Amino acid sequence: MTRQSRTSPAASEQSLHQAYDTALLDLDGVVYAGGEAIAHAVESLAAARADGMHLAYVTNNALRTPDAVAEHLGELGIPTEAAEVITSAQAVARLIAEQVEPGSKVLVIGGEGLRVALRERGLVPVESAEEEGLAAVVQGYGGPDLPWGRFAEASYAINRGVPWFASNTDLTIPGARGIAPGNGAAVEVVRIATGAEPQVAGKPLPPMHRETVLRTGARRPLVVGDRLDTDIEGAFNGEVDSLLVLTGVTDAEQLLRAEPRHRPTYVDRDLRGLLAGQPEVEPCAEGFRCGGWTAVATNGGVLELREAGEGGEAGDAGEAGDPLDGLRALCAAAWTVAGDGVCTFDAAKALARLGL
Repeated sequence: MTRQSRTSPAASEQSLHQAYDTALLDLDGVVYAGGEAIAHAVESLAAARADGMHLAYVTNNALRTPDAVAEHLGELGIPTEAAEVITSAQAVARLIAEQVEPGSKVLVIGGEGLRVALRERGLVPVESAEEEGLAAVVQGYGGPDLPWGRFAEASYAINRGVPWFASNTDLTIPGARGIAPGNGAAVEVVRIATGAEPQVAGKPLPPMHRETVLRTGARRPLVVGDRLDTDIEGAFNGEVDSLLVLTGVTDAEQLLRAEPRHRPTYVDRDLRGLLAGQPEVEPCAEGFRCGGWTAVATNGGVLELREAGEGGEAGDAGEAGDPLDGLRALCAAAWTVAGDGVCTFDAAKALARLGL
């Protein structure tokens, strides 16, 4: 099966932490939420590492430095070296360095993470569009206190023809108090003022995947994330496997409606999925079976779910029906009927039955 034609979550007889050499983990919604560790994250990551899996933390947030991220993870009980943290600031700094002369001046619209990454690449971060010999403008998330005037500074330089780069274009960023505007929203402000388009480095685009592989040396990586449009699409673009965990922004209904580039290889509740194998989703006479559940795409445009003992080919009566197996079966039914498109079948009753 090609990635373009994925119509079902995959199976794995081995636990995922044994089947892959490196986990490329998103942070918010996967490892922590609102700054606090997500349930089962700390112990699952510790067990995976103890068994030989390399862990790398990959974030589109360009504000914090790898040192700061590693320190935060350590405070949560996840010992981490700065070298195990890969940020979109590092990816965009490499992208810029490949296109300008060493020692070039780069106007920074963002935080310390960008400045540190630029210096690492032999570039000189500056604050004014009036700097002589300005080679590039780079824009990354600067936090809620970034002055509005910084967007004007970027616009002045870009309107004079200075090349524009962005660490990422995530429109929103989750925080302790809710969802806030992300760097993508700030990029839109500058785009409106200039009519220009930036070169973008972050997930789901190839520069971020390349940066991650170069820094980790991963040979068989597994992308672990909670967002279909960054983590899972990034894995698709990088042609590597992915695990979607349901601890962040993606819910079961969104997963069923995923277009091909947003369909993960595996799906699990949380990071405990790294320590387990993945069950097979099998076609059967009525539809698709996983564990004690059978999912059917009816002629009436509805996705139905049957548990063991309800007739058909759902399995032997009394077989336990893990709700997550039901979701995996529904994914197969939905993605198969959708083909290269998006499933529009009604799955509300089936998902309610699973408690999802």
